Amino acid sequence: MDTKERIRGYLSRRPSASGKELRGHSGISRQALNVHLRTLIQSGEVIKTGSTRGARYILASRAPAAAVVSRDLALRGLDESEVYEELATALNLRTVLRRNVEAILHYAFTEMLNNAVEHSKADRCRLDLRLDAGRVSFTIQDRGIGAFYSIASNLDLPDEQAALVELLKGKTTTMAGTHTGEGIFFTSKAADRLLLRSHRILVEWNGYRKDLFVSQRRYIKGTYVDFLLQRDARRRLEDVFEEFAPAEYDFRFQKTRVFVKLLKKDYISRSEAKRLLTNLEKFSEVTLDFRDVKTIGQGFADEVFRVFAKQHPGVKISAENTNAPIDAMLRHVGMR
Repeated sequence: MDTKERIRGYLSRRPSASGKELRGHSGISRQALNVHLRTLIQSGEVIKTGSTRGARYILASRAPAAAVVSRDLALRGLDESEVYEELATALNLRTVLRRNVEAILHYAFTEMLNNAVEHSKADRCRLDLRLDAGRVSFTIQDRGIGAFYSIASNLDLPDEQAALVELLKGKTTTMAGTHTGEGIFFTSKAADRLLLRSHRILVEWNGYRKDLFVSQRRYIKGTYVDFLLQRDARRRLEDVFEEFAPAEYDFRFQKTRVFVKLLKKDYISRSEAKRLLTNLEKFSEVTLDFRDVKTIGQGFADEVFRVFAKQHPGVKISAENTNAPIDAMLRHVGMR
């Protein structure tokens, strides 16, 4: 029996257990136990309540039933703040949630519902807000035109995959006069997990692993959003904003991180670089995250780190999570 099985077995016979109890039963170190518990929590098999020394762990199948409120709402003229206030009151969220957790939930819920109101062109949406022992989550689904199709058609992009890439950079909006294009970006940074699914594209921001995943799924009409946050989360919404809209830029959204792997695993040409760099001149600082990218070509590296840098001297561009071949090419073009 492996360690995770021992943890599941122990929890299956008790209402809850502390970390000390689980370490004693499993015979492993605190660090090793935390790794296993983190995986079980991420998969939804185990729920954590409390924090630090007072933390308790519950097998999800033995946890008290979650409190859920659901609504089917007409979108025309809908006020997302009024909807949140009604649901927050129904679940007593301002009493049972930590202030930082409720602030993040409030922001994320109203931003995602506003997207359905303003951009989906749907008549109605279905939403669920769920509160259980360890997590708070919500889903919002409409049957409108689809988030990626909306961006692609309004910004004259070649396809929905290109729309996804632009969305993930931040500052991408189809209503520039009234919207900043920041809502999904900051919600994804504040969540423990955020799923956005539209047509055949599913994108997952995974805060546990600090990574992003994109996959192709069966076609669905409209857009589906699934947000999750642990009730013991320590992050604050203001810290999320400070990271990407710091005081040095007058609290404006001027920093972004781009996961280069979104387009492909190998980048060779200047045209590929130009596609990746589209609209990044809007920012003052750009971090290119090269995790899971195998190689880059000389033309690509030169276009990004010499040509773009020369054309936009006000933009600081840097690279992270590189491997040895990529480091060698960056040295070749004078980046390192």
